[in-house]
Amino acid sequence: MDFQDSIKALGEKVARMQESIQTEEATKMAFVMPFIAALGYDVFNPMEVVPEYIADLGIKKGEKVDYCIFKDGTPTIIIECKHWKEKLDVHNSQLHRYFHVTTSKFGILTNGIIYRFYTDLVEPNKMDDKPFWEFNITDLHEQTIFELKKYHKAQFDIENILSSATELKYAKEIKRIMLEEMGNPTDAFVKHFTKQIVSGAVTAKILEQFTGLVKRSLNQLISDMISDRLKNALASEEGRNSVQARIEEDVTVQPVNPESASKVVTTDLEKEAFYIIRSILRTKIDASRVMHRDTQSYFGVLLDNNNRKPICRLYLEGNKKVLSLLDEAKKETRHEIQTLDDIYTHADHLINTALSFDTKGAPAS
Repeated sequence: MDFQDSIKALGEKVARMQESIQTEEATKMAFVMPFIAALGYDVFNPMEVVPEYIADLGIKKGEKVDYCIFKDGTPTIIIECKHWKEKLDVHNSQLHRYFHVTTSKFGILTNGIIYRFYTDLVEPNKMDDKPFWEFNITDLHEQTIFELKKYHKAQFDIENILSSATELKYAKEIKRIMLEEMGNPTDAFVKHFTKQIVSGAVTAKILEQFTGLVKRSLNQLISDMISDRLKNALASEEGRNSVQARIEEDVTVQPVNPESASKVVTTDLEKEAFYIIRSILRTKIDASRVMHRDTQSYFGVLLDNNNRKPICRLYLEGNKKVLSLLDEAKKETRHEIQTLDDIYTHADHLINTALSFDTKGAPAS
C-alpha cells in the first residue's frame, strides 16, 4: 500500500474505532504507532523508533517522551501522545521541555486524531510556542497528504521541511488575520479599501459607513466564490455522467431499482478494503483505472468501471468476511478472511485477473 492509501486508510480506521479506545496506551497502540509506521519507520526497530525516550531535565530525572524517531542515528522527531479525548492545549509546555533537552529538530503533540507540529523557527534550539502546522487525520485533504509525505523516511529532508514550515506558519497566521478582519474589520483594514475608492480625507463618518460595507462585500465575495466552484463541480459532474452514460451502453448492467439503490451505503471497512486492493494493483496497473461499485448484495471492484471487467467482490456486512475471486469464466471462488490484511495473500490472483482483461482485448469502456 502506498503512502497516500495507507494514511487515508488509517484516518478511516481512527474515525471508526475512536469511541472504543478507552486509554492513552490504547490510543498509542491503535492510532499513533500505525501513524509512525505509515511514515515508513519500523516501530519495532530501536534504531529507528525509541518508545519512552529519556528526556531528563537538569536534576529532574525520569522524564520520558513517548516516542523518538531516529534518522541516520540522530534523534530527529519527538512525539508526545495523549488520549484521543484530551485537548492538546494544556500539554504544550510538556513537549516544550522535552524539545529543549533533546537534539531533535521537530516535535509532534498528538491525541491520535489531531497532530500538531513544532520546531524552532523563532529562536534556535527553543521550541516555538505555537505549532507551525496541524491537521486532523480523520479529515485529510490532498494538500495535507502532500505536506505529510515530507516526513516519510524515504522523503525526509530537514532543510526542505523547515522551508515548508516557515511558509505554513505564515500562511496559518495570514488566514487567521483574514478571518478576524472578515468578522470584525479593523480601521486600518477598512481604510485600505476606502482610500482606493473615496477621494479626499477618510472621515470618521466615511469610515463607519465603509466598515459595514467592507464586511458585507468580503462575505459576499466568499459566497460567490463558493457558488462558482459548486457550479463548476456540477458542470463537471454532468460531463462525467454523460461519459458514464456512453460507457453503460457498452456494458451489461442489471436494471437497478432506484429504491434499492438508495439503500446502498458504502462502509468505512469497504473503503479500506478498496484502498488495499488498489494499492496491490497499482504495481502493474494505473490506479485511476481501478474503481469500485457498491450494491446491496456485495461490494465490487472493477477495471475501468466496466462490469465486464470484474476484479473481485467483497462481502463484508456480516460477521463472516469474504473475498470472492473470479476466474476467466467469471465464476466466483470465495475465500473467508479474518482481517483485511488477508487480502494481500491473494495479491497475485488479483493482479493476474486485472491484467487478463487487457491481454484478452476486452471491450473498452
